[in-house]
Amino acid sequence: MNADLPLVAILDDEPEIRRMLSDALEEAGFRTQSYARATEFEAGLKRSSPDVCLVDLGLPDRDGLALVHRLALESGAAIIIISGRAQVQDRVTGLELGADDYIIKPFDPTEVVARIRARLRKGRTESPSVSQTAHFAGWSAHFDRYLLIDEAGRETSFSHAEGEVLRLFLESPNRLITRAQMQESLGGAAGESFDRAMDVRISRLRTKLGEDPKNPRLIKTIYGAGYIFLGEVRWG
Repeated sequence: MNADLPLVAILDDEPEIRRMLSDALEEAGFRTQSYARATEFEAGLKRSSPDVCLVDLGLPDRDGLALVHRLALESGAAIIIISGRAQVQDRVTGLELGADDYIIKPFDPTEVVARIRARLRKGRTESPSVSQTAHFAGWSAHFDRYLLIDEAGRETSFSHAEGEVLRLFLESPNRLITRAQMQESLGGAAGESFDRAMDVRISRLRTKLGEDPKNPRLIKTIYGAGYIFLGEVRWG
């Protein structure tokens, strides 16, 4: 199969689901790698770098949410949870820990294909010529390494999902960003789970930037409207 095609890693302990997803994705023009256990999946990540990871939460050998969180911190891949856990709190927790999307079982494989294509389209809209480093308020954000570095050179990592929110703010400084604009830009289904996930990601970014949660100076909440990033930003 063409090595230039996007690679999707599938982690699910149900062989029927792995087969269904692999067939649908390969028919749609993707390469796939399938794993039944987290240990096999992690070994596979050392040999290849998938563009998208589909991760089930009910794994026989590892806590799925812990694995999602680790992937968000260490991998540049988009992470989509596929799970039978349908409660709002389950979806919120998954998004809080760094997943980019959450699909509830049972699902139509064509929906999974569409969600993956949407994530990859979003990634392609960021031109390779655009700088991956932004400088602001004594900080530098390195989006290629998922690192924040302060004036003293201290490093703090951020997740892929947190990076998406931070980049959105830094690309539009001193301008109001509504929740509707965030949902349109970042993807995901609008609703309570998306709103709560954004609140958590922003709270974590504020903590990493050393903000006073009661009076943040960089990422301001405009109640009833959205958020605004205050400050000058230089890219490059």
